[in-house]
Amino acid sequence: MSQTVSFHQMKDGTREDYQLLASLEHDYTNSLAHSRQTATRAQRDGADKELLIAALVHDIGDDLSPYNHAAVAAEILRPYVRAEVTWIVEQHGLFQSYYYVHHNGHDRNGRDRFRGHRWFDACAAFCERWDQAAFDPRYKTEPLTHFEPLVREIFSRPAQDAMHD
Repeated sequence: MSQTVSFHQMKDGTREDYQLLASLEHDYTNSLAHSRQTATRAQRDGADKELLIAALVHDIGDDLSPYNHAAVAAEILRPYVRAEVTWIVEQHGLFQSYYYVHHNGHDRNGRDRFRGHRWFDACAAFCERWDQAAFDPRYKTEPLTHFEPLVREIFSRPAQDAMHD
């Protein structure tokens, strides 16, 4: 089966086209497993609600802005969580690079420019305990519906204007 649909308008789609789209949607949904596993690990580790929601949405910007995904996720969270959580999400991409960039000849210690920052250790722990560990297909991960009440609770909070805090 081709990896592209044969139609230019949905009304011209075939059964094969829609089977392909269903399989791609299934693959995309399964790709959310990393974020669900990160959140599951955070919850089982006793993370508070704001860190838990951060674990769930930390990579939400991947598709829209792969090279700036952490900043996108941080901006989505900023009005609803404390500054520490926003900073962790904003920096997690750099902190995660510790685990792999040296394989491509880059300096894995880029995060050290933040050493001494009051939330350095919290971000390093977020990445070590939850984010970088969340690629285990055997780990019993909670379904997305498990986190729905938390998503509704956090994102129904009155938004705060972070520019005036």
